[in-house]
Amino acid sequence: MNENPAIEALSNASANHEERTTVLWKQLLSLTLLYASVIIGWIAYYNYQPKLLQAYNFKDLTLFLFITQGIIMVITPMIAGRLGDRFRVKAGKRLPIISAGVSFAAMIFMATAFTLYTEPGPIFRWILPVLITLWLFSMALFTSPAISTVELFVPVHKLPTAMAMLTIVYGLLYSIEPVIVDIIDFLGAPITFAVGGVAVFLSGLLMKNNTDIMMDPPKKTELAKSDYSYAFVLGIAYGLATTLLFNMFPGWFEEKGFQVFGISGDATVSVILALVAVLSLPLGKFTESRSIYFSILMSILASFAIITGIYFVESQAVIIVLIVLFAVAYAMMSVSFLPLALSVVKDTHKVFGVGVFFAGFELPNGILEAILVALGKF
Repeated sequence: MNENPAIEALSNASANHEERTTVLWKQLLSLTLLYASVIIGWIAYYNYQPKLLQAYNFKDLTLFLFITQGIIMVITPMIAGRLGDRFRVKAGKRLPIISAGVSFAAMIFMATAFTLYTEPGPIFRWILPVLITLWLFSMALFTSPAISTVELFVPVHKLPTAMAMLTIVYGLLYSIEPVIVDIIDFLGAPITFAVGGVAVFLSGLLMKNNTDIMMDPPKKTELAKSDYSYAFVLGIAYGLATTLLFNMFPGWFEEKGFQVFGISGDATVSVILALVAVLSLPLGKFTESRSIYFSILMSILASFAIITGIYFVESQAVIIVLIVLFAVAYAMMSVSFLPLALSVVKDTHKVFGVGVFFAGFELPNGILEAILVALGKF
């Protein structure tokens, strides 16, 4: 047994470096569960936010909260990234910032549940917008550092497959969002937020227990400098496609009277996300066997060409083909963009690089949602 902590840390780091020649499935599954709890939390937030604002006469604050949300979601990932990298330098791991964010988010969940359960009067009702803002900050605080740990659990060439697992969770949960919303409505706001707090805390605790002894591995080579602008642009491209998918596709399909098997525009988006979940793993394998730059170029060009086609084309048969093609392009974006963003950032700035990527990802959504709220269309 090493009595010198520095020697023991170096020994652990070297062991972890060797382990990364294979996929660490237990740790990767822990991250996937945490990511699932985050997605369900966001579904609950978007379901209850307008209802709570209406119930407590805060309707006039809707635009303010969406602008605040956009600012928080763009800035906080980069702040969390800086803090995560500092912890990596000092302690050899980024878990402290993740644990702090998870604990804070769980606490805000519980505080919101308690506040709603007690039905605050005119004086204390003002605590709700504060809690909503703090919840947004806490969720953004740990999400990007948590996802950045994916590089610790898989070899570099296996990153697209790891991202495919996260994409499967993302696609499946959002594809069954109507079912989740029905369950949330059945439970009611206080129970939903209480359960959300417990889910985030337990999934965060599981990840902490599975990864607490892991140190960030030493690197043999280092980039001369980080290309944050490249990571940011990748995030914007992926975020723009995602924003159009969630916010614009349903309306476009409804305006065209487009229905397949009698389903609505929202349900069509659910079908697209289900296809993305199914396609992500084979496309992750495909990306690993090809140049990731080629995959990214093709997915960007294809996705925005297809989006243009969906907007202008009226033929339902052609739209069905375009939907399938968009699912393929979007799945390829999902499995390849973050790995490339990681590859252009110095090893000592990885968590910040992921934060920059997610800042770019959130920017189009923040801008579009604020515009839609201002126009009264959200």
